[in-house]
Amino acid sequence: MTRTRWWLGLLVIPGALAAQAETTVARTGVMFESYAFGSGLPFNRISELTIPVSVTQRIGGGRLVLDLGTAFARASVSEAGGGSGSITHSGLVDTDLRASYGVIPGKLLFNLVGTIPTGARAVADTTIPLFGATGTHLFGFTTPSFGSGGAVSAGFASAVKMGQNWAVGTGASYRYAARYVPVQGGDEMSPGGEIRARFGIEGPFGGGKYFRGALVYTTTAANDLGASGESAIGDRVLGYAAVSMPLGNSHLSLYGWNMRRLRARNSTNASTVAVPRGNVLAVGARLDRPAGPKAMLSPTLELRHELTGPGQRMELLGYLLRAGTDLRYRLSDRAAAVLQAQLAFGTLHDAGTSVSILGPRLGVMLEWSRP
Repeated sequence: MTRTRWWLGLLVIPGALAAQAETTVARTGVMFESYAFGSGLPFNRISELTIPVSVTQRIGGGRLVLDLGTAFARASVSEAGGGSGSITHSGLVDTDLRASYGVIPGKLLFNLVGTIPTGARAVADTTIPLFGATGTHLFGFTTPSFGSGGAVSAGFASAVKMGQNWAVGTGASYRYAARYVPVQGGDEMSPGGEIRARFGIEGPFGGGKYFRGALVYTTTAANDLGASGESAIGDRVLGYAAVSMPLGNSHLSLYGWNMRRLRARNSTNASTVAVPRGNVLAVGARLDRPAGPKAMLSPTLELRHELTGPGQRMELLGYLLRAGTDLRYRLSDRAAAVLQAQLAFGTLHDAGTSVSILGPRLGVMLEWSRP
């Protein structure tokens, strides 16, 4: 649900409604993504339709914020070679209930998140290729995962001033996930606990420019698969940087992030199924340009590149160049809409085979607020 919540939270708010000043904010919409592949793979298309729903309620002047988010998703993989076979999954994803409380307003925030297992848990083994494809960072699907056994996360975030206009932020969280059976007829899995730490800095500099940067470190214990052994993923380090600046009557934002997945600590054990090392790099730009008193047009461009592999030298999984535009329109004092149209193309590399990728991302989002 990570990508869905990110899209709900970040796509609509800039240039639309000032959600921070509202007591209740509700968002929903439809997002469709589809990628067609050249010959050389066992499938020729992956598609996903997502209908996200989110409600945010602020209490006590915003000191306590309650948030609920879920989505309906339908994903499918079509068989290559003109065959009629396909793998399809549809249904709700897990539901997140989040509470954020300002222990020291503006300086210390406490977060508590409960993940309710409303999504898919025990799925047929024939659908595993579909879940693997939608979870690839290269494609960046709106809904990368469809369910789990539920979880509870708790953490904090703090911020302090540095000089006159800059601020430094830190945060940490721990996630505990419940046991569940991921594959029908398989063993019960006990997910490992996850610790995440974050450090960030932001502030203005010359000529109206503004900088944001963050470093996030995540470590996850091995998943206990019962009689089947265990599965493990290495620690992840993510660095992010963005610069925004005025450009005439428009606003230009440049950003980049890199996620490095290290080798799993117990990858050499024969009973361990280890996720291979990986590296995902993304760089992009966005131009927010007024298109009237109620509209904002935002052309976007992003290049994404992913490496992976168990060996000493990682190999290219693929790259994807995505271009398009968002149109934000204020429907009223309480409502806004965002239309998104993007087209992506690139290549995917698999077992020495290089195939082309081409596909659209189309969406419409609605946001309504009440003071």
